[in-house]
Amino acid sequence: MKKVVVFDYGFGNVRSAERALARVGAEVEITRDFGKAMNADGLLVPGVGAFAACMTGLREARGDWVVDRRLAGGRPVLGICVGMQILFARGIEHGVETDGLDEWPGTVGPLKADVVPHMGWNTVDAPADSRLFEGLDPAERFYFVHSYAVQDWDFEQLSAAMTPPAVTWSTYGGPFVAAVENGVLSATQFHPEKSGDAGAQLLTNWIGTL
Repeated sequence: MKKVVVFDYGFGNVRSAERALARVGAEVEITRDFGKAMNADGLLVPGVGAFAACMTGLREARGDWVVDRRLAGGRPVLGICVGMQILFARGIEHGVETDGLDEWPGTVGPLKADVVPHMGWNTVDAPADSRLFEGLDPAERFYFVHSYAVQDWDFEQLSAAMTPPAVTWSTYGGPFVAAVENGVLSATQFHPEKSGDAGAQLLTNWIGTL
């Protein structure tokens, strides 16, 4: 049984994530304890609300340092919703720009849609080599709740020495990044913990990589 810590920094549906992970066989603990977060087989970083507030809360809980140290040591991390967005270089909300963790290039900005937030079920377009979506029907739908996303990611900013991430896209008003898999760092814009059997399969796939 793999031990997964849901990092509790004040922003995120930690109980929903805990139940979903336990459902697929993980041993789960909700904590911001530094040692436990560092030593778990997997770390899940949730996130709801504003990009800037989440970054402030994460830094106050030393979560930015935990994520950085885990990745440097090859320890898996999964970000969900705003927990995914803060992994990018920056976020812009209401004209205010906030630095993210800068694990990936890209800017989180307002969705270009007539109606926001994007709330409800939607399909995704996953690459053939995706491990998160392995075994899932391409027609599967996942649950989204967000008003911001990465819609234009300049892959040329990545170092030529880096293995290109596996990027999954979805569409609402226009295309946006729905998931990223980059070695031990993975993230989803949608909520797998609220996506029924499809979300459970995705979490099972992630646990299988730990």
